[in-house]
Amino acid sequence: MHVRSALIPLLTLSCLLLPGCAFGQQQAAPVAQRTITGRPDFPDKMPGEINKKTVQAVHFRYAPAFDEPMMAVDMTPETVTILGPAEATQEQMAAFIKKRNPNPKTNCTVEEMVNYYYQEAGAEGVRPDVALCQALKETGFFAYGGDVAPKQNNFCGLGATGNHEPGYSFATPQLGVRAHIQHLLAYAKYKPPVQKLVDPRYQHVVKNRPDLHGKVLTWTKLNGAWAVPGKNYGQEILMLWREAQAPDGSNAALNAAQKKVSQAPDEAINRIYRGIVYYNRDEFQNALKDFTAARNFSPESGEALFNLALTSEKLGDKKAARKAYDELLQLQPNANQAWYNRALLRYQGKDYEGAIADLRQLLNIEDRSAEAMNLIGLCHIAQKKYSEAWTDFAAAGKINSANMNVLANQFIIQACLK
Repeated sequence: MHVRSALIPLLTLSCLLLPGCAFGQQQAAPVAQRTITGRPDFPDKMPGEINKKTVQAVHFRYAPAFDEPMMAVDMTPETVTILGPAEATQEQMAAFIKKRNPNPKTNCTVEEMVNYYYQEAGAEGVRPDVALCQALKETGFFAYGGDVAPKQNNFCGLGATGNHEPGYSFATPQLGVRAHIQHLLAYAKYKPPVQKLVDPRYQHVVKNRPDLHGKVLTWTKLNGAWAVPGKNYGQEILMLWREAQAPDGSNAALNAAQKKVSQAPDEAINRIYRGIVYYNRDEFQNALKDFTAARNFSPESGEALFNLALTSEKLGDKKAARKAYDELLQLQPNANQAWYNRALLRYQGKDYEGAIADLRQLLNIEDRSAEAMNLIGLCHIAQKKYSEAWTDFAAAGKINSANMNVLANQFIIQACLK
């Protein structure tokens, strides 16, 4: 049966919402059925020939560019310790989570989850805001989609070693948070936890990993230790932490920003702060002036360059945005958000090989990026390499089974088979 291309997006949406919907059934390639309890199974390799006319008429999905400006902080990533006080407030963290995921899959409210982190981490001397950012990275802002399920209250992948191993479960969200904090303590501190031990892996680190127990004092030292290979693991957590601390676009934030700049107009960190306020107020020309000034005051400021690129894109100047990303990636080759954004610029400019090269660099840093693999699939679609695109989408689905862009694209390309 041939599916009319005009109906494909609507049918795709219906199938994403309705259990058991058979989308685009083909005689040559039976379509997987979605059930209430699981994700459809798509073959790893394309099971038929593509209808080239149909595939060129549909619209595939991809994640937009990262567009949250980056806050500059006084500490370099390598010096931010696991132990210490919070920099972000509970209100900032709750707002940050809701902005990135309005419908988190948690067994308590967002405010309760944040409070548990501040309670449990505060009792043990761990930075609660950064520990929460680690949970956000591990769970995809509580969207999940990997081996761990929301019902487990496992927020840091404890015991989830890959190959569909879901890891440990905890009776309540607060106990899950406590286990996370205690596992961090096993790495960062010789002294045992204050609270009753609930982390089933704590003693394993103490007894079997003398190279790690009490010796991992900073977040970047978790690279290759907590996450393997995890080349940029700690830096990605701290990137989220900086985003969470960024000011909003309120008049109060603007007044505070004006005061900072008036007191030290040549400080890049103050110009970045005010630029973010202007950016969040959609005053992009003013934001551009501040980020440019910050770049001039501190030529190696990755935050200034990243924010300059974002603002240039908002103003429609893709050439300037590309230049800022080029400079940033020369200075900070592990800036994964910049790799994705530059790849997206290249994709939109029909430089598909360049986009794929950038996305491969991103996957070399963060091999669990479903969005990077998904965009590689779109590049292959544009190059008419449909079999490769099918494989890309399959790989992306294995990375994150809950990613709706990937799932939609798998339904769409399935419907385009003859």
